[in-house]
Amino acid sequence: MTEYRQNPPGGDGVPQDGAAPPGEVPYTSLLDLPLSSDLDRIGEQLHALARAQSTLQELLQAVVNITGELELPMVLRRIVRTAMDLVGARYGAMGVLDAEGRLLDEFIPLGLTAKELADLDGVELPRGRGLLGHLIHHPEPLRVRDISRHPESAGFPPGHPPMSTLLGVAISVRGRIYGNLYLSERRDGQPFDRHDEGVIRALAGTAGVAIENARLYQQVRNNAVQFQRLLLPRLPDLRPFLAGAAYRPASAPAAVGGDWYDAMLLPDGACAAVIGDVVGHDLRAAADMSQLRNMLRALYHDRNAAPGTSLTRLDRLMQAAPGEAPIATVLLARLEPADGAWQLRWSSAGHPPPLLVLPDGRVRYLDTEPGVPLGVSPDLPRCDHCRAVPVDSTVVLYTDGLVEIPGQPLDRGLDALAVTASRYAGHPPEEMCRALLDHPPGNGHDDKAVIALRTPPLTGYARS
Repeated sequence: MTEYRQNPPGGDGVPQDGAAPPGEVPYTSLLDLPLSSDLDRIGEQLHALARAQSTLQELLQAVVNITGELELPMVLRRIVRTAMDLVGARYGAMGVLDAEGRLLDEFIPLGLTAKELADLDGVELPRGRGLLGHLIHHPEPLRVRDISRHPESAGFPPGHPPMSTLLGVAISVRGRIYGNLYLSERRDGQPFDRHDEGVIRALAGTAGVAIENARLYQQVRNNAVQFQRLLLPRLPDLRPFLAGAAYRPASAPAAVGGDWYDAMLLPDGACAAVIGDVVGHDLRAAADMSQLRNMLRALYHDRNAAPGTSLTRLDRLMQAAPGEAPIATVLLARLEPADGAWQLRWSSAGHPPPLLVLPDGRVRYLDTEPGVPLGVSPDLPRCDHCRAVPVDSTVVLYTDGLVEIPGQPLDRGLDALAVTASRYAGHPPEEMCRALLDHPPGNGHDDKAVIALRTPPLTGYARS
């Protein structure tokens, strides 16, 4: 075949024989195209490049997903699930080391079917022997094509699903091995390759950061919860009344809240109880809560003051104090003997109504005009309300975190609270309060507080 060459300027386009003059670029003949083996190699390189680009995008998304979670158990499960998705593994697990770093203290397996889990029922979780132990003591990436042929393989317990391939990578937190990530059985049937190893090693680096963030979050949250619990009082001895109280913080980190409860016996034999909620979820709200609780304690100890009067005095004291007065909802109640029966007197500053649980399990909200919260208008009068309460009944006071469901009517949360309270009518008040904290409404973004008082049999002082 004749080879056509570029004509020099002014040429006539006639084929030329011999070598091309200097500077001329020859057109390549079809015979000079790369061989098929070269094309295959180029195709493989393009395929590898596309796979790497796709994996990089998936890895970046995985980093976002993992670092967006703060609860440590969820972080660990998300790391395993993400690793399985990145390399197409059927099985995955996270092994968390004990304090000494010698054995597995926790093992989180994913990918097992319901039948496979049932077959392993009663089988002890791995403790870090065999190949798992090898990775603990030699924390370099480990790829095994046939587990049964590896010299350190210890085999599987009865009922364990068959596995032949393994990819293991250590995860370190602040330079210390936290645990190991194990993957087994690619869904395409191929063994794990260097590409898989590189992806999981990159993920392991991110996993260490996510685990450390979750641990710091847990530490901050625990400190906030401890601080909040120190601010809340322990209920004193309220006999002959039975009483219970419970508190749960919001799920957000450092979400120290303004919810509180309190109760005390009064000189005339009555029992006073209060539930309150300062607006905000920070240290300022907690400090305001503590100050309000202490001032109100002094005010409602006055046996001659009605609950509404005590709340009015508190509101005016808050306005007179230096700085900006906090806004808070409060319900103050007194259970007192009157005419041979128990009587509940209460006043509300914008707070949800009390819930009365009768001995037979019937429940009733004592709905009244709630009034305005503290810190809004101290000159407005506050109403007092009164209701007879049978012996062995329970008065439940609670904050809105127990009944408010985002995006849903308030009645739904109130109904759910009443159903749970009715179910626990015959249980000790402390047990009832714990159950009320656990009932479904709420999304964890608000703290919760509840206090319950049960009226005792009428005693001598109650008849006088």
